[in-house]
Amino acid sequence: MNTPGIHYYFWMNSDWAYLGADRLEAIAHKHDIPIHYKPVDLPQVYARTGGVLLGQRSPERQAYRIAELQRWCRKLGIHVNPTPRFMCPDATLASTLVIAIDRAGLPMLDLYKAILRAQWCEEQNIADPAQLASILQACQLDAEYWLEQAPLMQKQYQAHTEEAIAAGVFGSPTYVYQGELFWGQDRLDMLDEAITLDLAPA
Repeated sequence: MNTPGIHYYFWMNSDWAYLGADRLEAIAHKHDIPIHYKPVDLPQVYARTGGVLLGQRSPERQAYRIAELQRWCRKLGIHVNPTPRFMCPDATLASTLVIAIDRAGLPMLDLYKAILRAQWCEEQNIADPAQLASILQACQLDAEYWLEQAPLMQKQYQAHTEEAIAAGVFGSPTYVYQGELFWGQDRLDMLDEAITLDLAPA
């Protein structure tokens, strides 16, 4: 957590993480700082920080989420289905795949965004190993090998989750820079401003 850069805590089922993905990368590129990608088990984060999973929220809150998604999609020129066929399945395998690829030093960005896109734009079940195998292959990655390696990353997945909770994270996506939390892709401008101020000449 003391490593310089943006510590990015996100759930592999997060529609908001998908909406913010490209803008986060642009901010990091602009300032020439790294992003540390850390998938977390959001149901566990919620259970320990007072959050409520989407399906358990009131109809009013669920309706407002859809309205907000539609507004942000218009603003950003991005399309997502707010109620996909396979919404928020078990994200463990997808998360550990991303961790395995990242730890191996292989290009992880395309995979992470492709998995998010598969759920929110392409009506795919990201808990299905066959679906994940297709995504891996499309990213020029050995599907059989990485699906075998992914479960070995379970401890690291839990470590990311524990680290997130210790840092004060309670939702996805959360960006932490120099110990300061920015929750939600709608706070990316504020993250950009904070980095600009921090890196400004004295």
